[in-house]
Amino acid sequence: MFEMSKPSQKENAISLRTQGKSYSEILKEVPVAKSTLSLWLRSVGLSKPQQQNITEKRLDAARRGGAAKKKQRLENTERIFEECRKEIGIISKRDLFILGIALYWAEGSKEKTYHIGSGVSFTNMDPKMLKMFLVWLKEMGVSIDEMVFEIYLHETRKDIFVDAQAYWSKQLQIPLERLGTLYLKKGAIKTNRHNIDDEYYGIIRVRVRKSSELYRRITGWSDAIHKSQMSQ
Repeated sequence: MFEMSKPSQKENAISLRTQGKSYSEILKEVPVAKSTLSLWLRSVGLSKPQQQNITEKRLDAARRGGAAKKKQRLENTERIFEECRKEIGIISKRDLFILGIALYWAEGSKEKTYHIGSGVSFTNMDPKMLKMFLVWLKEMGVSIDEMVFEIYLHETRKDIFVDAQAYWSKQLQIPLERLGTLYLKKGAIKTNRHNIDDEYYGIIRVRVRKSSELYRRITGWSDAIHKSQMSQ
């Protein structure tokens, strides 16, 4: 009985193929190995409209699969973010204190041996990081009037200065007139850079006037964190 079923399956598969069915559609009705189906159908030709129809079905399936994966990825990301929010909880003043020191330790300018007396200077292009650092500065007693904001743009993009001013004013919630200083970066743009498109608004440097003492405190706090961790 098993041997008799094979020709029937083969004929059914060929019939479905001549109707323009795809392999996946045929396998739902003819449950055989894909290699077997391929062998049966290798000499079965399809008309151009049938080929186009199968191609479109494959594209639709790929689009549906991509959309499903994107939805799953977004849901998974949101789940992770929600877990992270619960793990972080409310940031205490001490948490913020340590966080600001670590931010400056990583991204702030450092005093050079040939230039003693440097002040606090923090440069970045991430709005979230910059906003966090501004919150930290305020906690340290630094007023907005003591801060100087400088925009750095590549010389080939100086035409977007006004747009950059508006962007950073909104992102950092500071008056537009505080962003009047422009510096141009020279040199060729590296071809692997991704921050030169329509979303490029340059880099912001935040300087604090007369802040050499605060700078030394940051250096001392950073050193204390390092020594505390290394002694454990």
